[in-house]
Amino acid sequence: MIDVVIVGNGPAGISAALYTLRSGLETMIIGRDEGALAKADKIENYYGFSEPISGVELINRGIQAAKRLGAKLVSDEVLGIQYNGNFIIKTKLMEVEAKGVILATGSSRNTPKIEGIKSYEGKGVSYCAVCDGFFFRGKDVCVIGEGNYALHEAVELSAMTKGVTILTNGKTPEFSPPFNINVITKKIAKIVGSDDAVSGVVFEDGESLTVHGIFVAVGVAGSSELAKQIGAETKGNKIVVDESMATNVPGLYAAGDCTEGMLQIAKAVYDGAKAGTEITKYIRKNSRHEHKGAAN
Repeated sequence: MIDVVIVGNGPAGISAALYTLRSGLETMIIGRDEGALAKADKIENYYGFSEPISGVELINRGIQAAKRLGAKLVSDEVLGIQYNGNFIIKTKLMEVEAKGVILATGSSRNTPKIEGIKSYEGKGVSYCAVCDGFFFRGKDVCVIGEGNYALHEAVELSAMTKGVTILTNGKTPEFSPPFNINVITKKIAKIVGSDDAVSGVVFEDGESLTVHGIFVAVGVAGSSELAKQIGAETKGNKIVVDESMATNVPGLYAAGDCTEGMLQIAKAVYDGAKAGTEITKYIRKNSRHEHKGAAN
């Protein structure tokens, strides 16, 4: 078991790692890419640089610092998290258990531009299979998305619903689906239904699919989607944290753009430092309790 898994290798995640590593905690950082910061050509408002620095260079410097302190960096995609007192982090390539988790993948809510999708949120359109799948037990549902995150959500839903179809909305699927999950690659024109419930999806060629639930899982799972899977409180696409960057789930912390506040590097670095410091206190406290229990 690893002490801390940090999801996200941007300023918030790396900043958190610098504190957990210096405190002697075994730390794994899982990141898929450099995120939005990599698109920044020149950063001129960050402390300590007399000349502008690119987002890619700033990210790389942070990662090298974490590596120097002994961080285990993994290039992978986190698909889901489960909580049983410890955390089970499921990725595309592996499954790892940790005492604590820091979510720091930035802020994203990948909602495709499909007619009707916004108006049916809460009326059949959902962004979390684990949270809302129960309400559609015994019914036909679909998942919109083309990646491994969409496949993960579809597999979760297949255990409780009548049937699951993945709709890639015109994109090529990045996965090979199991036999019990259908895939339709046609472009979606609109989502239809009554005033209070979804009834189906209409494709651009005029054909339709009857479903009672539509789950959106486009791209990769962001921090808020992962938080919802284990019952952490969210507000919109932001994770609710206290002054210690802790969520309502013991051992789960969040930092950076996935929490409320300024979307700035300086804020992300502070959040990460705070989350790294506080999760260290949490793990040390729990470890002392475990040792006392074993001694008794």
